[in-house]
Amino acid sequence: MKIIAINGSPRKKWNTATLLEKALEGAATQGAETELVHLYDLDFKGCISCFACKTRGGKSYGTCAMKDGLTPVLQKIANADALVIGSPIYFGSVTGETRSFMERLLFQYLTYTVPYGTLFPRRIKTGFIYTMNVTEERSKEFGYEYFYKSNERYMQLMLGTVESLCSFDTCQVDDYSKVVIESFDPVHKAQRHEEVFPQDCQRAYEMGARLAGVSS
Repeated sequence: MKIIAINGSPRKKWNTATLLEKALEGAATQGAETELVHLYDLDFKGCISCFACKTRGGKSYGTCAMKDGLTPVLQKIANADALVIGSPIYFGSVTGETRSFMERLLFQYLTYTVPYGTLFPRRIKTGFIYTMNVTEERSKEFGYEYFYKSNERYMQLMLGTVESLCSFDTCQVDDYSKVVIESFDPVHKAQRHEEVFPQDCQRAYEMGARLAGVSS
């Protein structure tokens, strides 16, 4: 069993990365081999719409033809048994790197058939982890649930079963006095980070264990 975690945050030791590490810890308890990939370490672009992955009889049919820093990661995912993608929410969606990664990952497998289908040869377990500084109530006001469901729909079509975990009202920095962020109460944020974020870590741990567990 091999599970790959994708960190779509520019930070390697903050909320998103921490939750992904917890998910991998949970997966390891089930005997899984784990790997964490930081997208911001890679030199890559999003899909360029070359359609090489959809050219009849083409050598790259069903596989992204671009060759860059993401290429070996896509190959690892193709051979993995489970996948979890983590990203903070910036301006109401995942980071640009996460979006570019998802374009490259999913479009290569999508078939424009009736109905739409997938060229991915297996079904694997997948998960999303989202972190954001807004509360759950505000996230609903902003319509975040729409893109959660959209990502789940495409992932389920292309790769397999999917679940999502949201960590709300996260602490953005370790010292709010050093930055101009007057929209948030640093005392509340610190309390939330101390009391609630550990619960999110436990939920991520349990998600990882489920993703790596044997289906009944």
